[in-house]
Amino acid sequence: KIAHHHSSIMPERIAIATAITEDEVRGLFSLWNDALATEDSSKVADRYAKAGVLLPTVSDIPRTDYDSIKDYFDSFLLKKPQGEILESNVIVGTNWCQDAGI
Repeated sequence: KIAHHHSSIMPERIAIATAITEDEVRGLFSLWNDALATEDSSKVADRYAKAGVLLPTVSDIPRTDYDSIKDYFDSFLLKKPQGEILESNVIVGTNWCQDAGI
């Protein structure tokens, strides 16, 4: 009876995603801003990751799922917002990116 099995075969290489470029990171803001222009809260909420978190500018309630993010934009879009980036600081890592600025 075999109590345990050992294989000397190495596992296949783990796939690493192709890195996003800094311009592509900056383009994500344009996609989000274009969604705002539609005035459709579903389209804006669709721009957030499944486990995304929104810390809204005109609400004290963190939004941590699709329905709560959509709920926030239901009222926020009545103000017809549009964003503008004045200063961008993009950092790209393995399987993540950040665009922080003003």
